[in-house]
Amino acid sequence: MAVTKKLTRRERIKHNIRKKLSGTEARPRLSVFRSNSEIYAQIIDDVAKKTITTASSLKSTGTKSEKAKAVGAAIAEKAKAANITNVVFDRNGFLYHGRIKALAEAARENGLQF
Repeated sequence: MAVTKKLTRRERIKHNIRKKLSGTEARPRLSVFRSNSEIYAQIIDDVAKKTITTASSLKSTGTKSEKAKAVGAAIAEKAKAANITNVVFDRNGFLYHGRIKALAEAARENGLQF
């Protein structure tokens, strides 16, 4: 019972965030998904409905926070290669805390602006 309540809460928060955010070609959306053991990030152009680049922690080792920092650095490097510097951060209904915050800070340290 508690799992479904938490899932619907996150989905409700996600819906409210996505009403306000949209990625464009000039400023695409950096979307983050966190599972129990892994973390994923995508840079998306919502106007063209196209994923520009992705990064995940599937091949990383270390603690969950270290994996999140590695994914943040990787997505920033891939964004630089695609000539993207400004993005809109979409936390996807998750609280800006812990692994989500670690990923965002690592992306900022490696050159992404949001």
